[in-house]
Amino acid sequence: MAFEPPQRLVRALGETYGRAVAAEWLERLPEHARAALDRGSLDAERVTAPGGRSSLVVLVRRSDDSPAALKVAPPFARPDREREALAHWNGWGAVRLIEGVGEEGLLLERLQPEVSLRSLPEAKALLEAAGTVRKLWVEPPADHGFESVAERTARQAGAMDRHRGDAAAGDLTAAALAAREELVAGEAETVLLHGNFRQGKVLAGDRAPWLAVGPEPLVGERAYDLARLVRDRVEDLVAASAGASAARRRMNKLADSLDVDRERLRGWTLFRAVESGTRALTAGRRQDAELLLEFAGWL
Repeated sequence: MAFEPPQRLVRALGETYGRAVAAEWLERLPEHARAALDRGSLDAERVTAPGGRSSLVVLVRRSDDSPAALKVAPPFARPDREREALAHWNGWGAVRLIEGVGEEGLLLERLQPEVSLRSLPEAKALLEAAGTVRKLWVEPPADHGFESVAERTARQAGAMDRHRGDAAAGDLTAAALAAREELVAGEAETVLLHGNFRQGKVLAGDRAPWLAVGPEPLVGERAYDLARLVRDRVEDLVAASAGASAARRRMNKLADSLDVDRERLRGWTLFRAVESGTRALTAGRRQDAELLLEFAGWL
């Protein structure tokens, strides 16, 4: 079986970690995938596409013919942290980890990769998303290796700083960086966070109706985790005549339903939208950047 990486994976790894680093790992990906299959005594059925942005996901059968999913991720995407978070959740609100397969492989229970919360009407999707993410916010394991919100966003802020002088993004970048400084200084709670939670990261399952996948775990306040969900379906919001007011209503409703401070959620939503927008500018994805920055301007 050929293990051709989906184009979304190729593009995302290159943008996030650098094209040279990504290309080197992608060249060895078929070798890594075959080794993981052999190590786990697995039979491959097919590669999921468009798949994830940080890993190759292969639908497999175990030696007892039960279905599962094999996730193969580069070490620089820290699959070890994902393994630690999934083991800690132990299936509570998230896909269940069956076992680790070498340094780069995770064997997971099989969900329905083509059915995410994005398949539902928006109001229902947000309701299910809120119920799912609430389960993930637990005390982190003792002596964990997760980075903090402050650490992750400090690294992102360093990359954003070059856009302070941009005509299109300069003012928003300055506002987002100032918001981050204030938020980090006042952060009080420390729970385990998904790190990249949105509707597309919640898939239909058999054991439970909806389960989260693809965490980029870290520890910190819940408002940070909720901020990415606020801008889900941003293209629909921007296209709507009342998109700005709809976005603010969504943000306030999510904050209130999950007992999160509205202003802290607004600040993290601003920071994360501008961070994604400036990253899209750097990668040459101007249309994506314009959507994200217009959304950020509403906040």
